[in-house]
Amino acid sequence: MNKSFALPSKSPIKSFTSLKNIVSEKEHGFTLIEIIIVIIIVGILAAVGISQYSITVEKGRTAEAKARIGTMRQLAYQYYLENGSMAGIQYADVGVDYTCAATDFYRYYVYDWTAGYGYLGLGAERCTSGGKTPNASRAYRVYMQFYPSTGKSTWHCWYLDNTSPCFGMPIYQ
Repeated sequence: MNKSFALPSKSPIKSFTSLKNIVSEKEHGFTLIEIIIVIIIVGILAAVGISQYSITVEKGRTAEAKARIGTMRQLAYQYYLENGSMAGIQYADVGVDYTCAATDFYRYYVYDWTAGYGYLGLGAERCTSGGKTPNASRAYRVYMQFYPSTGKSTWHCWYLDNTSPCFGMPIYQ
């Protein structure tokens, strides 16, 4: 059995030597330092992205609170029309209680400030435990100042640990 092979036009050793001259050893792959730097950069970008994602999700959850507070406002205004003032308004009058139910991200409340300041405080405090998971790592309040005599209302938001504003809304006045 005689098998014949086609020989290259150049010798394999000369071809390898000329290829080695064209491609330097540095271009064969990445060094360990280069790979570590890339991993660090990707890690930093992921950390920033996750924190921004969390903020965006929390900001989206304020829509739930604003919708519920809007309903509370309507019920409070109905109470005002029926009673002529906000004196004696209770949580039940606006359809809420101040608990973190397992189905809610927020606990809702109402404060009557009409005697001293002329407005009713309607708000939602983000549950940090006991509410719908995931719970917030930092508690904040989304709050509406509702002036029943004029119908005007303003939105506010602040973190409870240092009263700094949140989600682009001003803090309480």
